[in-house]
Amino acid sequence: MNVQDQLKPKIALRSATFLVVSVIIGSGVFKKIAPMAQELGAPWLVILCWVIAGLISLAGALSTAELVSMFPNSGGEYYYFQKLYGRFFSFLYGWSSFTIIKTAAIAALAYIFAQSFNSLVPLPVMGTDASFMGIAPFQNLSVKLLASGLIILLTLLNYRGVQFAETLSNVLTYIMLTGIVIFILIGLISEKGSIQNLTQHSQVMHPHVLNGWALIKAMFIASLGAFWGYEGWNNIAYIGEEVKNPKRNLPIALGVGTIIVIVAYVLLNVVFVYLLPIDYFIQLNSTPNKIAAIEVAGQLSGTFGMTLVACLILVTTLNATNSSILMSARIMYAMARDKLFFKEAATVHAKYNTPSIALFIQGIWAIVLVFSGTFDQLTDMLIFAAFIFYGSTALGVIILRIKHPELERKYKVIGYPFVPAIFCLFCIALVVITIINQPYEAAWGLSLIATGIPVYWILNRN
Repeated sequence: MNVQDQLKPKIALRSATFLVVSVIIGSGVFKKIAPMAQELGAPWLVILCWVIAGLISLAGALSTAELVSMFPNSGGEYYYFQKLYGRFFSFLYGWSSFTIIKTAAIAALAYIFAQSFNSLVPLPVMGTDASFMGIAPFQNLSVKLLASGLIILLTLLNYRGVQFAETLSNVLTYIMLTGIVIFILIGLISEKGSIQNLTQHSQVMHPHVLNGWALIKAMFIASLGAFWGYEGWNNIAYIGEEVKNPKRNLPIALGVGTIIVIVAYVLLNVVFVYLLPIDYFIQLNSTPNKIAAIEVAGQLSGTFGMTLVACLILVTTLNATNSSILMSARIMYAMARDKLFFKEAATVHAKYNTPSIALFIQGIWAIVLVFSGTFDQLTDMLIFAAFIFYGSTALGVIILRIKHPELERKYKVIGYPFVPAIFCLFCIALVVITIINQPYEAAWGLSLIATGIPVYWILNRN
């Protein structure tokens, strides 16, 4: 490979940790409490779901960190899967990331940015609810156009260089974390909250407390929302070549960044259900264009509070969209470098040292997905697809320990083999239950993954 086609290490530990935090904290924690409340019907179950999802995500991050320490290369799982399962499975992951997992995350984040902007500055009412096969491309058209514009703008900024995008991410992360801490402190000391709200069960949707299989099923369905909130913890691995001292810094960034997010998410949800009863969030779920955190802020301090939280969500979604665009394009770059994607995507810009063509291909498809569905449809599809491969990563840690114990491991997953094994089993359960309870989202997710099979055949034939 020509030296000019390689990406250069420029990102230090603090920036890598901030990138982990910035790519995770996006829109999920501010919006997903409404559908989760409808499924679970109890505030303590909602909080428990965020805790469990956080610990499961941490188990996944710690498992991934072992592979990251062994193979710090562009592409993340795409690169590991070649070592573990061969060229075809590796391609299928990269193709799935392009068609749904990472591009749908970018689309969903940009969509929530546009919704938050709309709550501050009302956009003109445009579009139609006409649908085909469950897809209404021109529904909320003004919101989708703004989301598309954001993707174009951030793609152009990332095209100009990773250091500029990294600096933007650092600044936005400082603002974001400061805003979240202030919101949590004001919420916890507010006299408008009630301890009773933390324990009172729903009187509207769930007159009876869930238990047994019904509780397990509801927790798994609700966890799709929580896992969307945590989605992105593995993205830092995609820029392994661009992180300084990657075998040390990448595992630390993954672990520390994920723990920071877990603490922030649990405290935010405690504030939400402390300030408002669970039935409020259940009723809010019937108005999908409203964002739970903004409504909570409205109860806390009226229009002023709503404005501040809407601005906070603009910052978090802008930050997460920027970080996702920065890191996810490296998968397509790595695939093209291996001649498993459009060959132009392997291009590294001579001046800016960025995977320029991969960034533009990613941006175009993300815009297509913006018009393909609603926020909840996009996130449920991508979480279902992602956990098929996340489980494969954890299994890979165990396989490599057995087959290649001699390989150098700068970091070894804490609690081996239980941590990767538990994470792997959870991934299997989540995928199976999603297929049973949400067949539409599962079918679309599997269909987009399956489109990679003929593509792989054509590329290998050529």
